[in-house]
Amino acid sequence: MHIALFLVGLVFLIGGAELLVRGASRLASSFGVPPLIVGLTVVAFGTSAPEFAVSLKAALNDQANIAVGNVIGSNIFNVLFILGLSALICPLVVSKQLIRFDIPLMIGASVLAFLLALDHRLSRLDGLILFAGLLLYTGFLIYHGRKIPAENEAADEATKKRENHSAFANVVLMLAGLALLVLGSRWLVTGAISLAKYVGVSDVTIGMIVVAAGTSLPEVVTSIVASLRGERDIAIGNVIGSNLFNILGVLGLAALVAPTSIEVVPSILSVDLPLMIAVAFACLPICFTGGVISRWEGGFLFAYYAAYMTYAILLATRHEAFPAFHTAMLYFVIPITIVTLVVLTIQSVHRRKAISN
Repeated sequence: MHIALFLVGLVFLIGGAELLVRGASRLASSFGVPPLIVGLTVVAFGTSAPEFAVSLKAALNDQANIAVGNVIGSNIFNVLFILGLSALICPLVVSKQLIRFDIPLMIGASVLAFLLALDHRLSRLDGLILFAGLLLYTGFLIYHGRKIPAENEAADEATKKRENHSAFANVVLMLAGLALLVLGSRWLVTGAISLAKYVGVSDVTIGMIVVAAGTSLPEVVTSIVASLRGERDIAIGNVIGSNLFNILGVLGLAALVAPTSIEVVPSILSVDLPLMIAVAFACLPICFTGGVISRWEGGFLFAYYAAYMTYAILLATRHEAFPAFHTAMLYFVIPITIVTLVVLTIQSVHRRKAISN
């Protein structure tokens, strides 16, 4: 019964997100907004709607661990799994705007969330600060997007007809998607908590692994399809925009509406939040390497997600292999990764200086 409720809720979430994104994307396209801006806003925010619905529902029910764990787990999943898998399918060209503005902003938002949580709670004031950041970011993107001409202004008549869908029909799609999201989030959270209690796993673990991965499925499908169709700006923008929306919007609004301040347990503060920051930082040197996320770099990210999942499962099940795996990650894998990223960054800087000279 618990699994059935969880799965039905997940299906409703995915279906609702699909309707919401479809309607919103058509409306945005009709205004001639560039693909990157659409990816960072309409698509990213739409595909993050499941995280938003689940975390908001959990916060209203005073289930803070699921609300926070869902955001952190989703952000880690988005970068390591989705970006890694998308680059494995097709190397991703990274725009200058992402490297210079959006990725550093994602890193800054991750660090800000960590600093606000240092007192082991997220108050309404903390939520207001985060949510205000989302409003400022969205306002900047809209202003910047209006200054950039659409790439294909000379679209043929068939394209124009496809983009010029009825505004009323698109609004209906969005409202239907929101309705499915609300209902799906209720069932998903209820099923996840019941399942957690049944198998004896903590709310934090369920929030970071099961719920986070499940609610990120819209991002998975969107980015993979965008990669296959050559819409690389949407594929990358979807991931970066979703992460920013999760931190600033989902976590911020959850802190604002929670009956009391959201408690941040020690394990999240000492392990999960620093890991989310490290994953955000990992994007920057990878994007520096020629402005392209290559297949081997995508494999690098994907392998790290596999290692992270193994770590989380061993920890949650208290497996006897956890101490050895933890030691290997702490003293071997992580240091080698840091050295590799530093070397890649230095090589990229020298390459760019050589080209400029």
